[in-house]
Amino acid sequence: MEFWDYPFKIGEVAVSPKSLTIGLLLFAVLAFIVSRLKRILKTRILPRAGLTTGVSIAIATLISYAFFLLGALMILPIMIPGFNIATLTVVLGALSFGIGFGLRNIADNFISGIILLVERPIKVGDRIHVGEVMGTVTGIRIRSTTVQTNDNIDIIVPNSEFISGTVTNLSYSDQRVRFKVPVGVHYKSDVRVVEKALLEAAAECPDVLKAPPSVVRFIQFGDSSLDFELVVWTETLFDKPKLLISSVNFLIWEKFKKYGIEIPYPQRDIYIKEMPGTDAEPQSKQSVAPSNP
Repeated sequence: MEFWDYPFKIGEVAVSPKSLTIGLLLFAVLAFIVSRLKRILKTRILPRAGLTTGVSIAIATLISYAFFLLGALMILPIMIPGFNIATLTVVLGALSFGIGFGLRNIADNFISGIILLVERPIKVGDRIHVGEVMGTVTGIRIRSTTVQTNDNIDIIVPNSEFISGTVTNLSYSDQRVRFKVPVGVHYKSDVRVVEKALLEAAAECPDVLKAPPSVVRFIQFGDSSLDFELVVWTETLFDKPKLLISSVNFLIWEKFKKYGIEIPYPQRDIYIKEMPGTDAEPQSKQSVAPSNP
């Protein structure tokens, strides 16, 4: 029993194995309580106040951190007899001397996490682009943020990157996102009929918004086609651009078949010159293009 009560020193602070064990057990209980509190706040209490998911998570996280800090200040005197702010300074000073450089990145990410939760430049559900990562924010923690890509891959991004780098938030103030669907048609097509077909396709897609209205743009006279661009808006599939464009393309194909609009193959013009030493007549310009299906 003497071992449990025999103190060892960290700097000028004396800690016994017994008090250290009791303190660690109390911290484990505190962590469990904080985890449950955060879940209840996030899923039951805050949503009833009409708050969005992102706001609920941010508030629940801040409250849980404050509760943990308060609990830690109550446990530390039990864990370290005679604990006070001066004692904490001594302990942190002793630890930081040896591992300060190793904890530098962790401290940066921790502080950045607090800034993200308070200022809320991003929130859960936002569509963002940071560095080489583009996707939807699925979780914001004290050290890192989880971003889910269109391929359903979760990428863990250190919080410091959101503070020190440039972040593009596609849904910062509005969930509505614009997408462009390019399409080329045969030169013999009636451009007004093409416009009508594209607008009908957009109108029939349930994930395309009525306002702002969809727009058809005549982009250019291409080498083999008349190039158009269908501009649509969505707020349900803002984080799944490939799915939205696929849905619109299916409808465009149906409308093109309905109105007899053809999509051309690439076409090239070939010139055949007279070969030296032959009596062949020069050939006129010939247009070579595969027939449309």
